[in-house]
Order: sequence, then C-alpha cells, then structure tokens
Amino acid sequence: MASASASDTIDRLLDGLNYWITERPRAVIIAFLLVTALFAGGLGNIEVEEGVETFAEGVPAYEAQQSIDEEFEPPFEGDGATTQVIKRGDNVVSRGSLLELLEFQHYLEENDELRVEDTSSIAEFVALTIDPTAETREEQIRALERSSDSQVRDVVRDLGHNPDFVAPLSNDFNRQEPQASAVVATATHADDADEQAVQQRTQEVADSMTEDIVVFGGGILDSEFENAIEDSLTIIVPVVILLILGFLTSAYRDPFDLVLGLISLVMAVVWTFGFMGYAGIPFTDMMIAIPPLLLAIGIDFGIHAVNRFREERAAGAGIEDGMRNAAEQLLIAFFIVTGTTVIGFGANMMSELGPIQEFGFVASVGIVFTFLLFGIFLPAAKVEFERFRRAYDLPPFSSSPLGSEDSTLGRLLPYGAHAGNRAPKAMLLIALLLTASAGAYATTVDTTFEDEDFLPAEELPAYAEAAPGALAPAEYTATGTINYLEANFESGEDDEVTIYVEGPIHEDHALESVHRAGSDPPSTIITEDGHAESRSIVDVMHEHADDDDEFASLLEANDVSGNGVPDRNVGYVLDRLLESDSRDDALEYITEDQRSMRVIYTVEADATQEEISDDAEELAADYRLDTTPTGEIVVFHEISNLVFESSLLSLVIALALTAGFLMVIYHVLEGRASLGVANLVPIVVTVAVLGGTMPLVGIALNALTGTVLSITIGVGVAYSVHVTHRFIDEYNECADAYESLLTTLRGTGGALTGSMLTTLGGAGSLIIAVTPAIGQFGLLMVISVFYSYLMAVIVLPPTLIVWERLFG
Repeated sequence: MASASASDTIDRLLDGLNYWITERPRAVIIAFLLVTALFAGGLGNIEVEEGVETFAEGVPAYEAQQSIDEEFEPPFEGDGATTQVIKRGDNVVSRGSLLELLEFQHYLEENDELRVEDTSSIAEFVALTIDPTAETREEQIRALERSSDSQVRDVVRDLGHNPDFVAPLSNDFNRQEPQASAVVATATHADDADEQAVQQRTQEVADSMTEDIVVFGGGILDSEFENAIEDSLTIIVPVVILLILGFLTSAYRDPFDLVLGLISLVMAVVWTFGFMGYAGIPFTDMMIAIPPLLLAIGIDFGIHAVNRFREERAAGAGIEDGMRNAAEQLLIAFFIVTGTTVIGFGANMMSELGPIQEFGFVASVGIVFTFLLFGIFLPAAKVEFERFRRAYDLPPFSSSPLGSEDSTLGRLLPYGAHAGNRAPKAMLLIALLLTASAGAYATTVDTTFEDEDFLPAEELPAYAEAAPGALAPAEYTATGTINYLEANFESGEDDEVTIYVEGPIHEDHALESVHRAGSDPPSTIITEDGHAESRSIVDVMHEHADDDDEFASLLEANDVSGNGVPDRNVGYVLDRLLESDSRDDALEYITEDQRSMRVIYTVEADATQEEISDDAEELAADYRLDTTPTGEIVVFHEISNLVFESSLLSLVIALALTAGFLMVIYHVLEGRASLGVANLVPIVVTVAVLGGTMPLVGIALNALTGTVLSITIGVGVAYSVHVTHRFIDEYNECADAYESLLTTLRGTGGALTGSMLTTLGGAGSLIIAVTPAIGQFGLLMVISVFYSYLMAVIVLPPTLIVWERLFG
C-alpha cells in the first residue's frame, strides 16, 4: 500500500510538471530567467581563498602551530613579513659576491617603497670581522671594498667553524678552500607592509640589478597560489567552450537545440556560484573543478532530453505529446541520477577538511540546480522553440536520435547485450575477477599533501608557454625555488619538528620528562652524543648560566640527577631566568605563565613525512604533560592522512547510500528493489578499476583526487541509471530482457555515447590547468567517465539478463 501510495504521488507530481512544461512553457521560462537574475546578484560576493592553509584549519598539528606562533615570539621581532633573498653564483663567499650582497641589502634598506626595516646576511659577519667598528651598512661596504681577496678568504675560513655562519650557506660549502654556490639572506619588512606587494617589488628590484638573486617568501607563495587559480580558469574556460560547442554541435545537429543547451549550462553555473556567493562560501582551488562537473552532468541531461524527444517525434508524436512522453520517463531517470550524484558529491562533506566539505556541498547544490534546469526549464524551452519553429515554418535540421538502428553506433552498442545473452555468468565472473585484482592493486596508491600540489610545475607545459596574449600564464618561480632550497640547503623548517607542551611546566617532573624523552629518541630524530638534537628552555638556562655564576649555582643546586636539567624547584628556577637579561630568549620557548612550552627537534632530511610524524608522536608520548607534535612536516602528514581517511569514508558512505537509495526508488517505482543492486554492479567495477589505475599512471590521492572515487559513484551511476530505467520500461512491455536491451542500447545507448564524449571534453579540459592537482583530477575524471560508460554498455547488460533469470 505504501509503495502504491508513493507511486501515485509520483504520478501526480509528474502530471503537474508535465502540465507546466507542455501547456505553460512561457511561464516556466520567465520564472527560471528571474531566478537566474536573482542568483547573478550573488556572483559579486564570492571571495577567493588560496593556498594550503585553507585545508589546515581544524587540524590539531596546525592549531598547535598557530598557538606556538602566537605564544612564542623571537626577541625583538615584530609581525612584519620576512623575505628570503637567495644569491647564487660560482662562489658566493668570494669578496666580490659578498660585496654585491651587502650593496643589495643597502639598496633594500634605503628604498622606502620596500618598507624594509632590517636585513641580515653572512656578508655582515665577514665585514664586522674585518672591521668590528663598521656599524652602519655603508661602513661595512667600505670594509669589504678595502679588504683583499685573500683577507676575505681567511676570514671566511675562520668563520666556517661558526654554525650560525654556515647555516645560511648551501650544502656544498667548502671551508678549507672557501667556496659555496648559494647563500640565503633575509629582509624584514615593516609590520604594516603588504607582504605580497613588497616581495614582488623586491623581486623586480633584484631582476633589474642582477640575475643571481631570487626572492622568496609567503607573499610570493600567496601571489602564485592566486595566479594559479586565475590562470587555470583563463586557460580552461575557452577550451571548455570550444569542446562543448564542438561536441554539442555534433550531438544536437540543430542550432536551436545547441542554443538551448548552452543557455541551460550557463544558467546552471550562474545559479551555483551565485548561491555560493550568497552563502559566503569562498572560492578555493577545488572549486575550479565544479563548472566542468556541472557541465558534464548538464550535457548528459540535455542530450538525453533532446534525444528522447526526438525518438518520440520520429515515432509520430506531436510536440506536446512527444515532450510529455519523454519527460515522464526522463524526469524519473534524472531524479535518480540527481539523487545518486548528490550522494556521490555530498559524501565528501564527511571529510574533516573544510575545503573538501565545501566542495562536496556546493557541487551537490549545483547538481540539484542542474536537475531543475535540464529537467524542467530545457524541456519547456524546447516545447516553446518547437512551436516557434512550426509557427514560422523554419527549415528543419537533423532530428534523428543518436544511435538509431541503421546507424554505425546503433549496430555497435548492442554488442554488450549480444555477449551477455550468450554467456552472462561468464561475463560477470570476468568482471568480478577484474574488480578484485584492480581493487587489490589500488591499495598501493600513495597519499600526498604539499605546497607543490597547488603550485604550477617548475617548468610550465609547452601549450601554456605558447598561449597568446591574455591567455598567457603569469611567471611562476615558487616551485623552482622550493626545489632548489630542498636540494641545496640542509637547514630550515622542513628539517625540524616541534613538540608543543601544555600543562604546569613549573612542576618538578616537567623538564626532566623532556630530557628522558630525548635520551633514546626514534630513528628519524638526529642525535648528538647519544641524545636527541634539540632546542628548548633548558638550552637557554645553560647559555645564561655560562654568563651568570649565581644562576649557574642555582641551576646546579636544583639538578638532583646531575644531568643538567633542574628537577627540583623548577618554577623558582624559571622565575629567576625570566627576571634575567635572558628573558627574551626564554620567552621563545616558554610562556610567561609557565603553562606551555615548545621543544624543537632536528630530524633526518631524507626521511618521509610518515616516518618523521610517527617518530614525533612516539617522542611526544614520553612526555608527562599534554603534547602535540607540529611543524610543517607533521601538519602536511596529518592532512594527507585525513585526505586518505575521508576518501575511503566518502567512498563507503556513497556506496551504501547509493545502494539504499536505488533499492528504495526501484521498489517504489517498479516493485523491484533488486534492480537497485543490479544498477550498482557496473559502478563497483568502475570504482575498483579506477582505483587500480591511479598507481598505474602515477597519480596519488591528494585533496582533489581523493574526492574522485566517491564522485565516480555519482557520475557513473548516471550511465547505469539511464540504461536500467529505459530497460525496465521496455521490459514491462515485452517481458524479454534481451530484446529490451537491444532497444535500450540503440536508443539510450546513443545518447549515452554523446553525453560521454561531451563529458570527456568538459572534464578533460581540467587536464590543462597549470595547477598539478587540478590537472590530475581532470585526468581521473576522464578515466572515470570512460570506465563508467564502458561498464554501463558492457557489464550492465549481462547483469540485467542475470537479474531477469533470477527475479524477472
């Protein structure tokens, strides 16, 4: 009874929609255009957020790093941006090169536009060693100018013993015959300086003065993140337009239908992004993928709507009756496809990463909008255009449906039904074996998260370099600079992890537990004399004790174990340290209230993110207070773990909800819940084969590609649903699965082929994005769509034949 009641409700709803589509099409068109104007007002509210930090919010390691940045400030350092100045050459420690570096520093400091408050480099070390009275930059420059090459070599050789001097030099520094190929200097800007503007201007200054200097910093990164989004859209949009025009022209072969399809696609994008603007959802790197995905679904709906209408017209139906018959079938199919696609996209909302949640939500809303536009607006507009064509006796264009029986496509598509009819169980066994083997290989896929995923490659592809005028991408240096720094410098944040400690640091056991944790550290933590190489408040104590005998006595008196760490009256010792002239140094590692501190450990540069993060967790577990490992390595590893977990969770949720949704729908519509299971078989095969393809083509799971598996369920089900829904309509009339499949594959199969090709164009356009993650996402979507199409016409037919034998 419940099923019959639900079916009656659906029939009444369809009748109501059909009335508006076929009898009041102008009212429908006007209403949808007004809504489009409303949503267009939200486009101006969209804000762009770029970079990896958008993914890090809420991640424990990132929150700990934020707390560290707020609580522990280096002495005398404000909030101004810091710019790295990387000087390269045959020998950056030669007299001439050091002089050039000092002169560049002087120019930066004197240029008011750059807002530079201070600069520092090894050139100062050398100049001050030669002339300790050279306090100003001009005096330091003169000291180098008056010195000889041999004198500078001797000074550099002596300073080579000083770790602070060696730290900013490249790995190839040779102290005996003083030589190095690169050195890093720094410039600190005023607190209120625009980081992007001053760093870009600093790079312009460097380019105008010498080819040996590269500028790098947070502003450069942010600028390139922004440019990557703009350049990707600039390149992708024209290509999408050309491809869609080409494919739609081929599929529709009618300018009226082509215009209708394009208008509906544009409206879908306007509705979606207008909604995003009103909802206050930012445009991130991930949102670049949404327009092609909406176009893919919209094209699929549009081709099916037009093709099904043409079938009715070819059979002799009038305009209104033909659209009514087409809409009765297609609205159900579109609703099922929309439901499963929303499930596939929406499953990503279960991720703990904000941008992935927002991507899943916006895409789901966009799919619903696409359903309304292509399920109601386009059919109504089609009716109105057909009436217009008839009223003015316009010349007819091609109106034959794709995949007609006498066409080449119509002869090829039924092969899945032919083979399935002969040996359906054998074909399903092959599909099962393929699923198992591909699924097993999919477990070898890597998971990554790093800056380079969202930055253009060091060398842009030839097509991007050759792009004309306004389409030409900006110049990108960040990836090349990052690669250079990683390859040539050992020191830096990437070689450190930090343990953020919360709790009563003044308790006697606190510092002792830190010392014990470092006495037998995990393998990736670098050791010195058998103890972890680290920097903490204890080091500040020892340095102060070297200069203050009274404090040295206090420290020794409260070090019962004799290991150099106070384990009695710790709070009192810390109070005396904070009252001394080492207070600023101490506040780099401990807070004023002694409720939190940080300990910085040096780690192996060639160890993996996973190895370092696991070892940091193990090390932190030995502390007796609450601890959180952090640092860029740990943050990125946590995010990559969340990407992996969310991709699996989204996949499982999407599969489960899609299976349940299809079973309920087919039970309500046909009284055959088992059709839902049959409908899902090709999708399971598709997901498994797609997962197995990823390591085969060298694509890892990242923030974008990690969403593809669940999206594949949503997009892939569209192909299976159209076949299944048409099949059951034909089967209800003739009760022969094989004959029903032949009719389905010739009719609906033709529309499937057309929509598959146009979808490949839309999704494939993402491949040319300058951002690697988006390009990989586009490639996977192309593979996903093609696999979904193949499984719908090859695996689904034998599945439906077996279904008929078991349940039909």
